Amino acid sequence: MKSIFASAVPTAAFLLAVLLFSQSTVYGQRREKRQKAVKVMADSAATLKSVEMADSSTAGFGLRLPAADSLDAYLDSIDIKEKIVINDYSMVGIQYGVSLSSVMWNPNMRQSSVFYPVNFGITYTRYGKMFGYMPYFGFQAGIYYAREGYQFKADPETETWPDLGGRYSGVRSAVMDVIEVPLLAHLHFDFWKMKLIANIGFFAGYRLNVTRTGEGIPDDVATGFVDTDKRFDYGIKGGGGFAFVFDPVEIHFTAMYKYSMGTLHQPDYYSNYFYRFSYPSNIIFSAGIHFQLTKRVGKTKHQLRREAREQVGLIRSLDAGTPEMDAKQEN
Repeated sequence: MKSIFASAVPTAAFLLAVLLFSQSTVYGQRREKRQKAVKVMADSAATLKSVEMADSSTAGFGLRLPAADSLDAYLDSIDIKEKIVINDYSMVGIQYGVSLSSVMWNPNMRQSSVFYPVNFGITYTRYGKMFGYMPYFGFQAGIYYAREGYQFKADPETETWPDLGGRYSGVRSAVMDVIEVPLLAHLHFDFWKMKLIANIGFFAGYRLNVTRTGEGIPDDVATGFVDTDKRFDYGIKGGGGFAFVFDPVEIHFTAMYKYSMGTLHQPDYYSNYFYRFSYPSNIIFSAGIHFQLTKRVGKTKHQLRREAREQVGLIRSLDAGTPEMDAKQEN
């Protein structure tokens, strides 16, 4: 009998604790909903100049607070969800990345991708709503300093190296420092404390310097550009990624593909009849920190000023007893 009693006491205590916890949870949810509902009603009453005025005239506006029991029953039957409204906002950021660089050759050349841990950029992003209500769009502009190049591979059977010919005969690798200015369409989808990102657009660039290595290369070709090189660059750039949002700071992670439409050399450097083309391409993985310049969510200063002006106008109308307000009270 004692053993049964000893085992029943902890069980009863556990069930009592579960019951109290569930009741406290329900009470906490009900209290939170009550606070939100009362706040909405209080805000509505405040627009009628004062709470005292609302007590005497809210009959015509339907702003009576329900009794405690009926309010609890009503709040238990609804689910209040707060919708995140994304504003038109802008931000500046700093990106750092690494790249895998190669060149698309015509005619084809055996090569391997080259890893470069040099890709720095400063960006400006502006978000805006399409048609005034679709907050998924924006644009991004910036300036980047990066490194790119190529590395030839010998044929494993013949042990011969690809050869560019002409003044570049004997070159086996090259490294270039470049400046680029991208302008991208920026798409985003926000949820929780994150966002998904997609970018697509164009870039313009300039090749600052070049260093070539190989066998039997002239000094001017090995250490700098020659008259058959093309230094201006342009092309397409796009990719995607995700971000963590901690207003007013965002941390972005992206993977981008950059394809140059500006060839490295003049196509006729080797022959006036057989052109040779070389288009650099890069896969870039980067991370960055961005700072919001304006509010991402919530009411902006412009919206608050507009609401304040509307409330002042409403109070003045009530003071003057305009026919419009009298008609609303009669209805």
